Amino acid sequence: MATTRKPGPSRGGPPKSGGPRTSRPGAPKKRKDAGGRADKPKMSRAQHERARPNPNRPLREDLVLQACLEAYGGVRREGRLSDRALEFVLRRKTLLYSTERRAVAERVYALLRRQRTVDFLLDRAHRKFDALDATRQDVMRLAASRILHGEDPTYVARSSGLTGLDVSVLDRLPDAAAELDALPEAKRFPIAASMPDFLADRFRAVFGKDAARAAEAMNERAPLIVRANTLKGDRAQLQERLAAEDVESTKPTALSPFGLVMETRLNLFSLQDFKDGGFEIQDEGSQLLGMLVDAPPTRVVDACAGAGGKTLQLAAQMKNRGDLHALDVDEGRMEDLRKRARRAGVHNVRTQLIPHEGPDADAALTPLKGLADRVLVDAPCSGTGTFRRKPDARYRLNPEDLEMHVGRQKALLARFATLVKPGGRLIYGTCSVLREENEDVVEDFLSKHPDFSVRPVAEVLGAELGAKLGKGPFLRLAPHTHGTDGFFGAVLVKAK
Repeated sequence: MATTRKPGPSRGGPPKSGGPRTSRPGAPKKRKDAGGRADKPKMSRAQHERARPNPNRPLREDLVLQACLEAYGGVRREGRLSDRALEFVLRRKTLLYSTERRAVAERVYALLRRQRTVDFLLDRAHRKFDALDATRQDVMRLAASRILHGEDPTYVARSSGLTGLDVSVLDRLPDAAAELDALPEAKRFPIAASMPDFLADRFRAVFGKDAARAAEAMNERAPLIVRANTLKGDRAQLQERLAAEDVESTKPTALSPFGLVMETRLNLFSLQDFKDGGFEIQDEGSQLLGMLVDAPPTRVVDACAGAGGKTLQLAAQMKNRGDLHALDVDEGRMEDLRKRARRAGVHNVRTQLIPHEGPDADAALTPLKGLADRVLVDAPCSGTGTFRRKPDARYRLNPEDLEMHVGRQKALLARFATLVKPGGRLIYGTCSVLREENEDVVEDFLSKHPDFSVRPVAEVLGAELGAKLGKGPFLRLAPHTHGTDGFFGAVLVKAK
């Protein structure tokens, strides 16, 4: 893989003390095996117990609640992204068992998905809810969310340390839910969908009579999906390798021929096959967008490569041949891509850091202009299709942000269209379900670039898969219809 990295300082040299290291007087010497390797330090019994998943072990609810409060508070009051808030808290909670860590993540995400609904119910069940201190509010929110997701109210109250008035508030949640159901639809839907009013309006515009079903699916937990790295083996071979590591609860994805659904939650990063580059964690919808590129082993550009999930998929499509140019404006993401490419055994990728905009940005693209057979523009967007995985994103978005995204998407599509050679393809994609970021952007582009035309996705993916994806020339995915994250894709062909 060609990169532009500068050589770093050597890590060699003498020890910092200036001389050879010696063991402490009287310290026991490390034993060595027959091959001369020192034994690994043994884990304590407590460490083994914490690392070993045991679904029958009861949760230590006080520790779980404290971690939930810290993580949720980090999102709601400190403005952290949900995944980073959880990572920050769980990294410090070293005494939690794996089942407890999973419970913390699931409860925090569940509350974030239903936050507006939960706040409405508690406000109706407790007329002075807003007057409570922040910690007590959050304890009540977490408890109400658990009940809303089907847990036993008595156990929830006891395990949350709630008594007296607080328990009576939880008892009134069904009455509050009846009040919500009695509201006029225009008022009820945004609260039941747990999203800002402006987003609820757009969901109704996009999904029509299916808006409630679409919003409900966005509030469910997303499945854990992996993509087989076909440079290392196909999906069946990946299943066999995972089974050899005692990971047997997997099933093939319904649409992508490369995906596996992990039916149990586990730490995939600890698996040897992950370390060997045998698979990547990638939603099925993202895999389908990558398949839409249909990358030949010639010259391909991933224009908004990010950390490289689709870049690696394209490299596998190209069978490690040809030139795959991965472009991005963030050096940190580029470095992540390089690391992932090395692990995946990819060596046809050329990474390039490019400026955001201006003359320097245009100059950086000059060597590629008019030469690419495929250009993928997986544009930055609102992320409305990924609310299952990033539930707090809905509360960060506002109409001004959406307008900014649309302007940037139009500019990126026009900018990278200059790289496509005659007869080549420009693939535009987002993880948004909103028309203004998808069809409207494509229509605006086509009105200004008459040398491009739409190629129906069924012609690229094949009639059988195309029939499963639905009607129309574009790729449009959503959780309630396909079980994937929400994605949009369009294939635009440049005239010869």
